[in-house]
Amino acid sequence: MAVGSSVLDDARRAVARAGNGLAGEGLLIGTAGNVSVRAGEHVAVTATGVVLGAATPDDVTVVDLDGTVVAGELAPTSELELHLGIYRRYDAGAVVHTHSPQATAVSLVLDELPCVHYQQLALGGSVRVAPFAVFGSAELAAGTLAALDGRAAALLANHGAIVHGPTLEAAMDNALLLEWACGLYVRAAALGAPRALDDVQQEAVVTAAAQRGYGRPRRIDGR
Repeated sequence: MAVGSSVLDDARRAVARAGNGLAGEGLLIGTAGNVSVRAGEHVAVTATGVVLGAATPDDVTVVDLDGTVVAGELAPTSELELHLGIYRRYDAGAVVHTHSPQATAVSLVLDELPCVHYQQLALGGSVRVAPFAVFGSAELAAGTLAALDGRAAALLANHGAIVHGPTLEAAMDNALLLEWACGLYVRAAALGAPRALDDVQQEAVVTAAAQRGYGRPRRIDGR
């Protein structure tokens, strides 16, 4: 490997661990789904056909931002162009694509997952559903990139979900949050039409979170 091989080795290990962890959470099933992380001008991404719950660093391929393989013996995921497109357009640090059950179920029915809980604001609010296109296609990449505009998550019609984040840990958290939000919607829809938060309500939550430091530990003395 070229200069920076230790950094790329670390990235391959991190992606393999992420695949194992997300599979353990039920978000990655068998060979369905893929994970990547950016390391400078390179991307470490799961290889095609790999059982992600048992992935090792050898099952992670390193490419440059043009998609040229620079490390690894296996062909990268068929969704490589989608991952690279997200890095190029949204300056992401990591990308997670799943076929998780709740998110995929919602993608079969809705054109957009409304913002039904304020925690969805961490993903940008409502979650758009990209039109169906064959996996690995330029059409799928284009539709998904458009659906991600201003968002950290999107659903892929009759396919699954995709999220990105500034770090691999953040992208994993976003994948878990999206699956939770989709599951919440599915359960609520069984009772009736779920209420969505309107723009005023969403803005009130954003303001309150900023004022109170929501989501961060705070000392009792306020420091």
